[in-house]
Amino acid sequence: MGDRRAHRMGCPGRADNPWVNPVSPSPATRPPPPPSHPDDETADRRHPASLIELFIAFSSMALQGFGGVLAVVQREMVERRRWMTRDDFVEEWAVAQVMPGPNVINLAIIFGSRHFGWRGAVFGVAGLLLAPTALVLSLALLYAQFAHVPQVQAALRGMSAVSAGLIAATGLKLLPSLGRHPLGWRLALALCVLTFVGLALLRVPLALLLLGIGGPTCLLTWRRLGAIEAQKKDAR
Repeated sequence: MGDRRAHRMGCPGRADNPWVNPVSPSPATRPPPPPSHPDDETADRRHPASLIELFIAFSSMALQGFGGVLAVVQREMVERRRWMTRDDFVEEWAVAQVMPGPNVINLAIIFGSRHFGWRGAVFGVAGLLLAPTALVLSLALLYAQFAHVPQVQAALRGMSAVSAGLIAATGLKLLPSLGRHPLGWRLALALCVLTFVGLALLRVPLALLLLGIGGPTCLLTWRRLGAIEAQKKDAR
């Protein structure tokens, strides 16, 4: 009656009122909102478009890496180019660290071969070595002429302090990834502290640390991932 009376008076009722939803679903019948992605970095992940782009990227990282390339590689590949997430970088850097040889060379081989096969590995390593080799040879000639200058020696000591700060800052940036570790952030943080104490304070050889801490950690993580997969299957 109210709607008919309103229609007769020239006023829109609920059926004709654009401000009123004629069919307002109850909370139980409303469709659930789309699930948010657990990691925005994964959604925005990109890939190198060509071998030339891969070569230029690793050459740029190598030329910026005065005193070590860890901080530069993390910033370029994770934050700037978004070729990797933080979790991916931590995992692949750990593999590169365990393998024999320079860790950044190992990372270039792993990343390049994943996207372009053996050609990607060759272009990645070439990007890391060609330009820095030419630069280092040129600087070596200049250093031989000015090595005795006190200002040059002081500048090199100052650069070492900057390098230590870059490495420490990179470690702090990667700490949040421990929260998503299968073993839990408490155990992962305890293993980090234990490794630091053994390497920096007790001067334990790296090979012993890898066998004594890395081996059991890999085994525990593997078993934990298996248990997680079993729980997912049971839930289905």
